[in-house]
Amino acid sequence: MRWPGVLEYFADYLPVTSHTPLITLNEGNTPLVESYQLVEKLGAGKLYFKFEGMNPTGSFKDRGMVVAVAKAKEEGRAVVMCASTGNTSASAAAYAQRAGLSCIVLIPQGKIALGKLSQALMHGARVLAVQGNFDDALSIVRYITSHYPVALVNSLNPYRIEGQKTAAFEVVEWLGESPDYLALPVGNAGNITAYWKGFKELKEKGKITSLPRMLGFQAEGAAPLVSGKPVSNPQTVATAIRIGNPASWKGAIAARDESGGLIEAVSDEEILQAQRMLAEEEGIFVEPASAASFAGVLKKSEEGFFTGRETIVCVLTGHGLKDPDIAIKQGEGRIEEVGASAEEVVEILGLEREHV
Repeated sequence: MRWPGVLEYFADYLPVTSHTPLITLNEGNTPLVESYQLVEKLGAGKLYFKFEGMNPTGSFKDRGMVVAVAKAKEEGRAVVMCASTGNTSASAAAYAQRAGLSCIVLIPQGKIALGKLSQALMHGARVLAVQGNFDDALSIVRYITSHYPVALVNSLNPYRIEGQKTAAFEVVEWLGESPDYLALPVGNAGNITAYWKGFKELKEKGKITSLPRMLGFQAEGAAPLVSGKPVSNPQTVATAIRIGNPASWKGAIAARDESGGLIEAVSDEEILQAQRMLAEEEGIFVEPASAASFAGVLKKSEEGFFTGRETIVCVLTGHGLKDPDIAIKQGEGRIEEVGASAEEVVEILGLEREHV
């Protein structure tokens, strides 16, 4: 079946007009992968992974970006701009090129995974490294886009949230109902805001009878929603959620409170352990930030939070190739050297011939 992309497939739920250019890189329609192995460790009824790393630029950002860029073009803008810790820059640059627009990206200097930066550069974006953190970069972007004819495409742009909510629609399409719990990594907090908006819209339209409890997880070194105050110098190995003052703060708190859910923190060690578990036991390779959702669910399971009968969906926001350096560091020491002969390979593996 031909997949038309988010703008066309979900047009009835989006601010699409007859003048909206239906650009697409065939984003959306990402798999909901059922757990075979890790569900046993949780003792849950059902565990699924919404693998957003299968989007065109490798992250969930494409869902919202296609809407934001299409509306910017519809409104006559020639330039889009964003601040980014990585994934937003890759998505903005790709969709700007698709729409025939220019893209400017501000990144925190030295604090962006090279896999993501390479995408923005290859798509032709103009990249400026700010001598500060993400929040400093976003402050500059907000000023420029409010004073100059440049479209802001960070998640402050409401079209981004509109596009990202379509992932909630897909979860329901796959399951036929709402899950009991939906767990997400939380950085700038646009995604948890968007999923909750999507589920509520489905409930209002009578498409589902119940709403999930939203579980958001931040990294301990970048957990302003947990502490209740901005973090001036956020630190975590999970660069995609290394944000100290989330733009969608209010939306995230509303999603937590309205759903009866929670927003808690997980350590870098727990995040990296979850990343390894997903790769080694389920065959799913995600960047560190993506693993925060499963790290949090695993932690809550160990605390006895779940009953063992629930359906849980963990959102995995980005592909592991976004940040290969972290994966390589975790695998150091596991490569064995051997001579260029079959005999030496057989010996080191300890293989024995089959007896005929």
